[in-house]
Amino acid sequence: MRLKIVQLGEAVLRQRGRELKPGEIKGKEIQDLIEWMRETMYDAPGVGLAAPQVGLSMQLAVIEDRAENFRDAPPEFLKERERKPVPFHVLINPKITLDPGENVSFFEGCLSLPGFTGVVARARRVRVDCLDHAGVPRVINASGWYARILQHEIDHLFGTVYVDRMLPRTFMNMENFNRYWKSTSMADVLKSAQIET
Repeated sequence: MRLKIVQLGEAVLRQRGRELKPGEIKGKEIQDLIEWMRETMYDAPGVGLAAPQVGLSMQLAVIEDRAENFRDAPPEFLKERERKPVPFHVLINPKITLDPGENVSFFEGCLSLPGFTGVVARARRVRVDCLDHAGVPRVINASGWYARILQHEIDHLFGTVYVDRMLPRTFMNMENFNRYWKSTSMADVLKSAQIET
């Protein structure tokens, strides 16, 4: 079943989601929701989807970054972003720890604000303690693009959207991004936006 993705302006996107109880996670309602969110993410298409984005204020997100999502991307693009395939998995009640080291800036978009993008500085490495689809504790250590996806989706679970974190002078529609900026290095993007690095 494909779920409706709510858009920025809906109150649920600005709320802290409630934590799920272990017994609740194993129930049919949550297990069905996980599959419906997975289908919705694929259909959108996207690499992550949080429960608030389908109108449910709870701490649950699905993530998968399939190789087909970036098969036509130039190798230097993938290397700069440290982007590799990430298998499907579920995050429930996550606690994120950002590595205090290097932050990296790249364009991000969101299924709850389609057609736009902006540059967001994020931690290059993160640790996430969470429960998986079966309610089993899991620790995820991630870097590069995977770390960015985790930060973006976990933000949704606590009422934050990427536009809250973006560098405002980089906000644009996707048409202009594809026309002018898609092949531009991040150093040149930041220089053009007159942002000191």
